[in-house]
Amino acid sequence: MDKLIKRQKIRYRVRKKVSGSADKPRLSVFRSNSEIYAQLIDDNNGTTLAAASSRDKDIVAQKVTKTEKSKLVGLTIARKATELGIQKVVFDRGGNLYHGRVKAIADAAREGGLQF
Repeated sequence: MDKLIKRQKIRYRVRKKVSGSADKPRLSVFRSNSEIYAQLIDDNNGTTLAAASSRDKDIVAQKVTKTEKSKLVGLTIARKATELGIQKVVFDRGGNLYHGRVKAIADAAREGGLQF
């Protein structure tokens, strides 16, 4: 329980500073034990512009490790962002360490053409 409270405090601290707009949305990452989710969020309007997760049909069909699934999610969210004409985003790691699956999603999004 203490770990969750600590992560929530980090999340609140980051969210005070990090905010997304329509032209530069927030790339929010949520990591559970088995899955990983990414969203492009416009905080001014409170809307989600695009989303991708490891539960998408094309990603689930591939039998790969969780880190490799994260890379696929990063590439998917980058592709969806470029279709919307978005080049720059603000990265929100969701209170997780920038390591492992969270880092994999960020690196793949950069490979896909996003700048942050």
